[in-house]
Parts: sequence; structure tokens; C-alpha cells
Amino acid sequence: MKWANSLIRLSTHEVETVQKRLAEIVARRWAVEMQIEALDAELAAERAHKASYEEVGFYLAGFSEGARIRRLDLMAKLDTIRIEEEGAREAMAEAFENLKKYEHVAEAAKLAARKEAGRRETAELDELGLRKKIAR
Repeated sequence: MKWANSLIRLSTHEVETVQKRLAEIVARRWAVEMQIEALDAELAAERAHKASYEEVGFYLAGFSEGARIRRLDLMAKLDTIRIEEEGAREAMAEAFENLKKYEHVAEAAKLAARKEAGRRETAELDELGLRKKIAR
């Protein structure tokens, strides 16, 4: 049964590795989403500031254009990260599937070993009973 334990251990390690990778990707996605939120909040604050100071209006157009370009860049990054996250989730599902297969095979092997041990014990007891009967 060492082979089964080794396979399960290796598969568990693979699952943990993929989980760590997925966690890193999710953290990157979250960070980009927060950057987008901060940019939107900053733009809203600048627009509110413009309302109180009319001379700032001229600078707001340039700020708005720069914010739009940064937002587009962040959205492209976000799309790339989402695609990477989807691939990592698929890899995680596959790793879990393999782990469950190995666990199932190991359990079936243990069950077969128990059945074989029970069959041998029954055969030994039958033989012992026959020897006692013959000896009488």
C-alpha cells in the first residue's frame, strides 16, 4: 500500500500547489479591482472639487483623460487575470479529481486486501476443522 500512500501524498501536494497559485491570482485580481475603485473615487473627488473651484475645470479634462486611459489599462489587466484565474480553477478541479481517483483506488485496494485476508482466514479455519475431525 506504500504506492497508494505515495500517490495520494503527491496528489495532495499538487492540489496544495494549485491552491496557492489560485490564491495568488485572486489576490492580484482583488488588488487590480481595488485600484479601479480607487481611481473611480479619485475621479469623483476631483469632479466634486471642480464644482467648488471653477478654475480647476480646465485641469479636470486632462485628469479625466488620464484616468480614462489608466482605467482602460487596469481593465485589460483585470481581463488577463480573470482568464488566468479561470485556467487555475480548471487546474484545481483536475487536481482534485486526480486526488479523489487515487483515494478511491487506494480504498478499493484496502478493501480487496481485507477480503483476501478474510478468505484466507476462513480457509485456514476450515482446514483446521477438517484436521480435527479427521484426528478424532
